Amino acid sequence: MLKRLILRPAVFLARAARFFDKPARLWSLARLEAALRHRVPASTVLLGAAEVHGSGDIVLGENLYLYPDLYLETRASGRIEIGSGVVLSRGVHIVAWSGVTIGEGSMIGEYTSIRDANHRTAAGVSPRETGHTSAPIRIGRNVWIGRGVTVLPGVTIGDGAVIGANAVVTRDIPAYTTAAGVPARELPVRRVA
Repeated sequence: MLKRLILRPAVFLARAARFFDKPARLWSLARLEAALRHRVPASTVLLGAAEVHGSGDIVLGENLYLYPDLYLETRASGRIEIGSGVVLSRGVHIVAWSGVTIGEGSMIGEYTSIRDANHRTAAGVSPRETGHTSAPIRIGRNVWIGRGVTVLPGVTIGDGAVIGANAVVTRDIPAYTTAAGVPARELPVRRVA
């Protein structure tokens, strides 16, 4: 009896939280739509507010699954294009000065950073004042990028590639390979007899 008296309010609060979660998610979608220059597909599942900075030149495919704390930034002529069926996990940062393209069906792990620009450096000048150099990033279809990965400017990751957690991708990764490490290197294939 005591257990029932304790659990009943807890169950009620859990159900009430789900009810109040829906308006918050709708508000997050409305805020995202307002921040972008392109429409947000109705099939987008946004689990928390996304932070958008810059021009808002971001194109979203259908059936996206976007976790909370997503950070999207487009500067200069930069554009972010995200294909259909992509999953962006909690805390993913994507910054485009030239362009970032993520192919259909790809999954990007928590706290991954995909940035197509770097600050220039000059003797005696603050990096904030030196401007940027940039090169487009292309991530193929059905790519799986693990947690905490950093993808640097000019990199192409081929279709079906897998990038291990915490890797730093400094050069192109061929399609259907697995890469890991700092800097990321292709791992040998282990054949099962």
